[in-house]
Amino acid sequence: MTDTRQIPVSEQISSLRLDLFLSDQLEGFSRTQIQCMIKEGKVFVNQKQIKKPSFLVSSGDNIVVTLPDIDENTELVPEDIPIEILYEDKEVIVVNKPAEQVVHPAPGHVKGTLVNALLYHCKDFILSGDPMRPGIVHRLDMNTTGVLVVAKNPESYHHLRKQVEERGFTRKYFALVKGVPKTEYGIIDAGIGRSLTDPKRMSITGVNAREAITHFYLREKYSSMSFLELKLSTGRTHQIRVHLRFIGNPIIGDPVYGFTDYSALNFPDNVVCALQRLPGQALHAGLLGFIHPKTDRYIEFTAPLPEYFQNILDEIRKNCI
Repeated sequence: MTDTRQIPVSEQISSLRLDLFLSDQLEGFSRTQIQCMIKEGKVFVNQKQIKKPSFLVSSGDNIVVTLPDIDENTELVPEDIPIEILYEDKEVIVVNKPAEQVVHPAPGHVKGTLVNALLYHCKDFILSGDPMRPGIVHRLDMNTTGVLVVAKNPESYHHLRKQVEERGFTRKYFALVKGVPKTEYGIIDAGIGRSLTDPKRMSITGVNAREAITHFYLREKYSSMSFLELKLSTGRTHQIRVHLRFIGNPIIGDPVYGFTDYSALNFPDNVVCALQRLPGQALHAGLLGFIHPKTDRYIEFTAPLPEYFQNILDEIRKNCI
């Protein structure tokens, strides 16, 4: 099964390596895999075959990529994995994603994903979109929990994808962060792009960055941490995690952009023990709203903080205010 993808280069891009650009656009494919696709002649820029991963793309370029066949080792297999369904009809399914679950198959995570679970539980699921991430119109990082919607057929997929592209989703997150922001409310408006030193990471940069805007609200402050509510105007890869690090309030438990040296917080042992049980970043997608693809009515869904997250807050409130 093959998939041909057409990818326009946005206005913010200027002289970026082809392999780096595609690494950002094609989730689930490593940079090495993308370099192989380029060298095998599967990538065209402005109708010209390009075989050099170092080729520089710029604003206005049009890229066509033929993704490799899905072999037997990477075929999507339905798996009987428990999922928490918040809502379901013939068009969409809304779930509360747990921590430590990858949304769709990717290198290193071929099985055990949310997609594998949905294929088992949704007998009326019709594959649409990327063959390795069918129905996925937006995603949450592996250890980010909360509300996520998946399209169950091609029509709903395209309807929801358009909303994502036009910033039509309402998204509210909650995060536990180190320190206290300087203001109770703020807007972080800082472009995000691939790190120039580590292509696997995102960073605040003026080079080939994409617009990224996050609103934050201080809900509670403790002796050396804060509980924040966040709303997204854009949805870039790792946006909240990168933005909070940028303003000096990295997310607790985030091994890449955040803070994990809990002993440095000088908290009681019971609070430190609770923090040590975090599976990853203390970030939860608490609310998601969108226009239903069939009824054209706006609907919203919420999910409570996971138990381990709530327990941490309870311990902090009792011991650290």
